[in-house]
Amino acid sequence: MSERGAVEPIITLRGVSKHYQRGGEIIPVLKDLNFDIARGEYLALMGPSGSGKSTLLNLIAGLDQPSSGSILVGDIDIAQLTDSELADWRAAHIGFIFQFYNLMPVLTAQENVELPLQLTPLSRSQRRERAFTALELVGLADRVKHYPSELSGGQLQRVAIARAIVSDPTLIVADEPTGDLDRKSGEEILALLDRLNRDLGKTIVMVTHDQRAADAARAVRHLDKGEFSELVVNRG
Repeated sequence: MSERGAVEPIITLRGVSKHYQRGGEIIPVLKDLNFDIARGEYLALMGPSGSGKSTLLNLIAGLDQPSSGSILVGDIDIAQLTDSELADWRAAHIGFIFQFYNLMPVLTAQENVELPLQLTPLSRSQRRERAFTALELVGLADRVKHYPSELSGGQLQRVAIARAIVSDPTLIVADEPTGDLDRKSGEEILALLDRLNRDLGKTIVMVTHDQRAADAARAVRHLDKGEFSELVVNRG
């Protein structure tokens, strides 16, 4: 059962550990994690640097593989997929939001948002329409032809969010989405993420050091030295 009661889990981790090898030394990062994330959850992962937050986010998003354990997203154990299968799975199910936007400077806002749709069977006109709709949703319908150099930090992150949602992903993963923004822009981005969760039912998993961002989430899990602490904060 998920931590939010009867709501079905969309992500299930069982016995998940991750270590890296440096020379002859094995460095543990995550240690035997077991937890569920409910469909429609908005979860913040917090903890000191080196606690394993970003590693866990990368595992959930299929950017890395665990050393042991299973990671079920829906009914698929992504820990068992090949690299090629993982790439296809990410394209179909994951929307990424990064601290530093990761936009292509030579592409317009609309062209950047279209990128995740390039490998889909959608026609060019359908891709453009979907990208415009996503930009409209994040309040940038008047900036579709602008290049990243012509946009503010808050607008750049809105473009990144539009790109994350354009393929209607199962899960949105956000790595420090307010980390490079001023207070006002950060608050606007958090309000947008809240709307995506509440109004569109998007499941969001966010790594953050920003207490304001954590306070905006519905639940907070703290990691320390690769293990969860006891504190779990649930919000309605």
